[in-house]
Amino acid sequence: MGQRGDRAPCLPLLLLMLLLAFCRGRIVRVPKGPLIRVLGTEVAIPCSVSDYDGPSEQNFDWEFARETDFVRIVSTWDSTFTSEEYQKRVGHGDIKLRRSSNDAVELVIKNIQPTDQGRYKCSTPSTDATVQGNYDAEVQVKVISDGLWVSGSKGRSSTSLKLSEGDSFKLRCSAITTSPEHTHLHVTWQIKSGLSWQDILSLTHEGKFQPGPGYEERYRDGDIRLDTGANDTYRLSVSQASSVDAGAYRCLVSEWVRGADSSWQKIQEKSVEIASVSIQRTVLDVLISTSNLSVTERDSLDLTCNITTDRSGIFQAEVTWYFSGSPDDTLSDAQVLLSMDHDSVVSDSTLISLSHVDRNSYRLLVRDVGVEDSGYYFCQAAVWVPLHNGSWHKVVERTSAPVSVVVTALEPDYEVFLNASKTPKFSDDPTELECRITNAQDTEANIRFTVSWYYKKHLPGDDVATEELLATMDADWTLLLGDRSRERTQNGEIIFSKKAVDTFSLRIQWTSESDRGDYFCVISAWSRHRNNSWVKSKDVTSAPVSILWATQDYTLTVEAVKLKPFFVAGHTFEMTCKVSSKNIKTPRYSVLITAEKPLTDQSNPNGTTRIISLNQDSVVRLEDWTDQTRVDGVVLEKVQENEFRYRMYQTQISDAGLYRCVVTAWSPGGGGMWREAVNGLSNPIQIDFQTSGPVFNVSVHSDNLTIYQGELADLLCIITTDGMALEPDDMSFDVSWFAVRSFALDREPVLLASVDRRGIVTQSRRNGSSDLSLERISPLEFRLRVHGCEDHDFGNHYCVVTPWVRSATGVWQQEPAVKAKPVFLSVKMDVLNAFKYPLLIGIGLATVIGLLSCLIGYCSSRWCCKKEVQETRRERRRLMSMEMD
Repeated sequence: MGQRGDRAPCLPLLLLMLLLAFCRGRIVRVPKGPLIRVLGTEVAIPCSVSDYDGPSEQNFDWEFARETDFVRIVSTWDSTFTSEEYQKRVGHGDIKLRRSSNDAVELVIKNIQPTDQGRYKCSTPSTDATVQGNYDAEVQVKVISDGLWVSGSKGRSSTSLKLSEGDSFKLRCSAITTSPEHTHLHVTWQIKSGLSWQDILSLTHEGKFQPGPGYEERYRDGDIRLDTGANDTYRLSVSQASSVDAGAYRCLVSEWVRGADSSWQKIQEKSVEIASVSIQRTVLDVLISTSNLSVTERDSLDLTCNITTDRSGIFQAEVTWYFSGSPDDTLSDAQVLLSMDHDSVVSDSTLISLSHVDRNSYRLLVRDVGVEDSGYYFCQAAVWVPLHNGSWHKVVERTSAPVSVVVTALEPDYEVFLNASKTPKFSDDPTELECRITNAQDTEANIRFTVSWYYKKHLPGDDVATEELLATMDADWTLLLGDRSRERTQNGEIIFSKKAVDTFSLRIQWTSESDRGDYFCVISAWSRHRNNSWVKSKDVTSAPVSILWATQDYTLTVEAVKLKPFFVAGHTFEMTCKVSSKNIKTPRYSVLITAEKPLTDQSNPNGTTRIISLNQDSVVRLEDWTDQTRVDGVVLEKVQENEFRYRMYQTQISDAGLYRCVVTAWSPGGGGMWREAVNGLSNPIQIDFQTSGPVFNVSVHSDNLTIYQGELADLLCIITTDGMALEPDDMSFDVSWFAVRSFALDREPVLLASVDRRGIVTQSRRNGSSDLSLERISPLEFRLRVHGCEDHDFGNHYCVVTPWVRSATGVWQQEPAVKAKPVFLSVKMDVLNAFKYPLLIGIGLATVIGLLSCLIGYCSSRWCCKKEVQETRRERRRLMSMEMD
């Protein structure tokens, strides 16, 4: 029962395959008949085969029957197939087979006759393994008489038309059919201007108008129409004829019939040439009567544009005048001055007029010309003709050659004189210059003057300095400042003014050394144009004026004096700075105190430290003083006009060095400002502490400098003292730990952690997972611990200790920092611990996968792969005894 159930699903599949095998077979197709064809035309009957076996290229046999019996016509594979009746027509090629593909041919009959009307059968020899499908197909062909007649207008032959550009013309043809069948006509007008005919407009057999390629826009605009008239006439109307409309015109008529499959079939086609059309271009010449012209400013410019044409009849001219700055500019780049359209409407303009002098002359008049009117003038003319619908069409357009017009400006005549009404005798004295216009002529109301001021510095030898613009005025007297004078003018130190119509002035309120040099002015004349704009017409430059005065060099002397020759740490350091100057008018001084520390001082590796300053207005400012515990420990004050005193309270050992006074002398400038005159530097005052205190030594120690990853590293910073013994309470230390991540100490040290003398611990930011701890384990020992060492914790490690000692007066003194010799810490990897967990994980995974594989194999063999074997049933019978036989 189990085996019978397994075969049951296969039965529907076998039945479906057998059904498909019986349904599949060869199919031969011909068009659905009857096929209606016209007597004397060429007929092509297609035949194709599909769903066949064997070679891809199939053979075909054609037979014909008028009533019942078929007669063999032609074959693709057997040359003896043709019957005697058709041998002559097949031999002459009047009947032939034309293969279109491996599985399709066409039976072609030239000049079909009434005797060719009947049934045609197409058959294919079998190449299939089994006979299936159809191997032939028949189609009925019906031959009708030729009833289509096509002719020109009133039966005339082709005519010749000579037209002018823009004219309209009409062409007619007649087409009629007397066919016994219900046929439709398809009429197409064509033009031949080259080697091939091109469609213009068609009235299809379905009654639709269809413009040819390139004629769609003209058809939509109504310039090309196809109308039907009485007596089966078809009229082509063309408006606005151009050169593309020249050529031979013909009327092409085709006859169509609806087949049995409801599709349209063209059964014949005839054409007749109607006319030969030639289009004569309209000649138009455009010329400006005047050649190159020169006009004086404020005069009128008169130009005439003459046009000539061979056009006759009704037409109108359109004229447009253009202006361009270059003779090579195109019309799109040129400026339109005025235009007159074909309705004699002139565009509006105030100073320019366009008039129609006579039929062929158009006059342009420009009044009150200016320099900006210099350039090239040309006119463009177009001829317009009326259309049948009352609109106008432009048939030709031409542009004249440009005429050069030069407008000579009326330049004013004047001179410029520059003099110094006030000259400085000393620095900071005022300076005033006046620039005057003299001997002015031809300066009418349309002329205005502006000034530009320039400065040129004196250079030694033959060196030539460049001119620097101080300020300039534009046409509306707006002041534009140069880079040199912008800031001082905005502050009121430099004043530019116009004192009178012909006088401009420059005033420097407080003349400085940088103002020494030559000054000159440039007077510009501006002319007003018709559009009320101003154009510069002339520049006149004055002679330069030198601004110089006798000068003496500034001198400044600074002397520093230490008031207390001997003192010890913790006392007050005091020194004075005395200043003397020459050739400086009412000076004021600013003082800066600097200190040059020993090279062993790591707080300032550059050497010089700016401590405190006092400016010329007696404002005190702390510069680079960074000791927060002694913010008020330095004082700088002014004792007299030329004497300053510096105090430093509670001096420490770290304050040792050379101290100087840097003094700057200032003289009063313009607008209450101070101007720097000269700088001076005092002699150095040395602070040197002679002490017999203890000497501190620092070393780094570790019991184990080679450790494994994840272990703890201990580093001890041990401080020892030599010399005078101190109590632990009188000593305090700032300890910082550094590491250099290299073997050769060739990299920048990295701060690990630090603890100040108050016990505050600071750690730097770390990227790894290891951690640090810093603690003080005894008065002279500090321990750094690295917990969970990683490979990036290797390197040279050292500590830097800054001792603080309390003096007998109870003041804490900072001692010089001491750096320990670095020790190298190596971090190694524990191979056994590194691979212990991966090995255990791998063994565990392998064991689990093996057990799982055994379980899957057992289950598969127990349940999935078991086969039911049906044993043959045997009867159990005992053998009979021979004696019982």
